[in-house]
This record gives sequence, structure tokens and C-alpha cells, in this order.
Amino acid sequence: MKSKKVLFVLTSTEKLGDSGHKTGAYLAEITHPYDEFIRAGYEVDMISPQGGKVPLDGVKMDDPLNATWMNDEEFLSKVEETQTPWQVGGRDYCAIYFAGGHGAMFDFPDNLQLQKLTSDIYENNGVVGSVCHGAAALVNVRLSDGSYLIRGHEVSCFTNEEEETVGMERVVPFLLQTKMEERGADHTSSPRFAAHVVKSGRLVTGQNPASALGVGKSMVEVLDFIEEGRIVPEQNWCEWKSPSAPSRGLQW
Repeated sequence: MKSKKVLFVLTSTEKLGDSGHKTGAYLAEITHPYDEFIRAGYEVDMISPQGGKVPLDGVKMDDPLNATWMNDEEFLSKVEETQTPWQVGGRDYCAIYFAGGHGAMFDFPDNLQLQKLTSDIYENNGVVGSVCHGAAALVNVRLSDGSYLIRGHEVSCFTNEEEETVGMERVVPFLLQTKMEERGADHTSSPRFAAHVVKSGRLVTGQNPASALGVGKSMVEVLDFIEEGRIVPEQNWCEWKSPSAPSRGLQW
């Protein structure tokens, strides 16, 4: 039986370059998918580029799932005692998930060990997921044949329009939507800040914080397909599931 362990990756970056802006891993992008995986019976480990306690952003305790998990000792210990990417092996996990927060734009893209973990898990028939800026981890991942993992996939991430709306387009090192398109991915989106999730084979990506719950649900669904020995649709799952479904992405 395939491993029931999922690897969460959180940013270690707490300041955005020289801007002075504070950042960190966006809490709802951790708690919402975490809740889905735990309820589905998966074990979750957490890592970060530097290990140890990760900085958190968007700590809104009026969010019921944030409040629930921030009062859970096991969850808190995972966030405060993350391992480094070099302390884990891809073969031990059935899925890897990259949470967002602007900090991910700085310490995810060029981390070679994160790239290796991602390709190892994916090429071992695992599932790769991200939400919002977490997709920065995917832009440089290559498979064993040298191709970019996201090439030819339908994907979603924090859009250029959303970046401009929050005034960070000149602070981040690159525009994530543009970079994903440059890598040969088919970027899709909903109106700014609306939930949007895309399942493209074993790759699941979400647009923004509102999409985090949907990414968790979708990753569990893909893993269920794999565990049941069913063939995972290679194209947009909405189109596969229902001819009347929207042709772009999965709304939650």
C-alpha cells in the first residue's frame, strides 16, 4: 500500500527583500488543506527551507480552522519545529504541498532539494499541489527527461492582476503567472481573489488563499483515485467529470 504521508512545505522568509514588509507562510493556506488531509486519514509532516519555526502571515483567528489548529499542540509543534528539505526523502510521501505567502517567492524557486523532492514524489506516482505563491516552488522543477514539470499542464497561482492590486508587483522577484506561462504552462484564473482550483493529472494548483480548502479537497480526491487503482484524468478534471462543468478550473 502506498504511503499515507503528505509533505507540507512552508516558507522561512519573514521579510520581503529590502522592502521592510513582513511576510511568512499564510496561515489559512496551511490550516485549510491540513484539516482536509487529517480528516481523510493522512499523516502530515512539515518542512521549510531553513527548518525550525516558520514565520506566519494572515493569522486571523476569526477563521474557525485557524482557531482550531492554532490551539492544537501537535499542529503547533509541526509549525514551530519544521525539518529542512535535506532531512526527508521523497520516497516516503504520496504527496507534496506548497503553502503560499509572499515569502515563498524568495526561498522556494531556487531550492534544489525542494526541486528534487518534488520531482521524486511526482515521478513515483505521487501528487504535487500548491496554492497562491506556493506555486513558486514549481517553476524550476524538471523531470528526469529534462522537461519542466508544469509544461503542458493547466495551472493556477496568484495572478499578475492580484499582485498589482496588493501593490507587490515591484517587490516580488518575478511575476508568478508570467513565469509559469514562460515555462509552458496553461495558466487559468477566476476574477481576482475568487477561489479557483485546477486539477491537471496529478498536479493540483490554486489561485489564492480562498482556494486553499479546494486544493486540499482536490489533492485528497486525486490520492483516492490512485489508491483505488483508477486512472487519473490527464486533462482538466471538471471537463472529465461533467460536460456541463466550466471549461476552466474547479470552483469552490
